[in-house]
Amino acid sequence: MKRNLMTALRMTLVTTILLGLIYPFLITALSKTFFKDKANGQLVTKNGVVVGSRIIAQPFTGAAYFHPRPSAAGNGYDPTNSGATNYGPTNQKLIDRIKSDVATLQAENPGKPIPVDMVTTSGSGLDPHISPAAAGFQIPRVARARSMSQSDVAKLIGEHTEGRQFGFLGEPRVNVLELNLALDEKFPVKTSAK
Repeated sequence: MKRNLMTALRMTLVTTILLGLIYPFLITALSKTFFKDKANGQLVTKNGVVVGSRIIAQPFTGAAYFHPRPSAAGNGYDPTNSGATNYGPTNQKLIDRIKSDVATLQAENPGKPIPVDMVTTSGSGLDPHISPAAAGFQIPRVARARSMSQSDVAKLIGEHTEGRQFGFLGEPRVNVLELNLALDEKFPVKTSAK
């Protein structure tokens, strides 16, 4: 029995060192060497300052900016509190939030159908993308706030619409951060409305 116990302890020690220390450090070193951008969170910098991440949404609320999907991740796009609310379709809190969002969006664009991703959260609550329809819904507000033509805004959306991955996976999408950065670069606003 003592021999079996010693074998089990040695095996535990070896596997802990191998799989708990050496393997994670090796994989981290390889990823930072060969995939530096992805290993560090795909951070976006502007003038040497980190302004966001390509893979985590952030709140944009000003009229001159495209808005992301609503977030259920903590206090608004908190990557340390990722996850959906898990409210069922009959939960009153969910119904009330969606009704409020719909009312706000209908006031912004009366008579236009509201894309579903403008009122629903993603599974993680951190999805940085919206559908081209959701971006299109916001064109009148953004064009008005930036004193530019709706066709210029639509063209910019087209330039930043990503197609299906490998041509058949997922749906076309627009990265909100990248679109807003392009807006600021090509059509800057006089004051920060972020």
